[in-house]
Amino acid sequence: MKKEIDFSDFVNPIDKDKIAENPGFLPYAHTVSGPVIKPEDQGKIKSNAVSAMVEQTDVQLKQIYKQIELLAQQAKAIQDRKEISTLIYNSEMRFDPIIGHVYNLYRKKDDTFILSMIDKDLWGKTMPYEAHLAKVKLLSDHTWEILET
Repeated sequence: MKKEIDFSDFVNPIDKDKIAENPGFLPYAHTVSGPVIKPEDQGKIKSNAVSAMVEQTDVQLKQIYKQIELLAQQAKAIQDRKEISTLIYNSEMRFDPIIGHVYNLYRKKDDTFILSMIDKDLWGKTMPYEAHLAKVKLLSDHTWEILET
């Protein structure tokens, strides 16, 4: 049988003020050979995080801005196609335009418009119209793509 040891009379020679119950939770090394523990600079950590966040959100906002610009350009191109298509369909046409072919829109001297198969360069000095407004191509949705103004 084992004999139990009585520790009731034991006195610890180490001063209680010089030991810690949970040394792992101390904000500094608790032994001579322990690693140096430096408190973190919370302001520096937050400042770096805010700088990184600002930089990242600026990059994302620039990407969105470029997408908005592209959409605005596409909307403008569609609006231009709509306007020129309306102008062409209200102009004089002496033929049935074919999809995919290129035509020319002219303004006549009486401020009416005419669609022609003849390019402005082929008239020479005797162009019978006031001005060449646009070279256009009929698209499959029956709108007109502006090739040249």
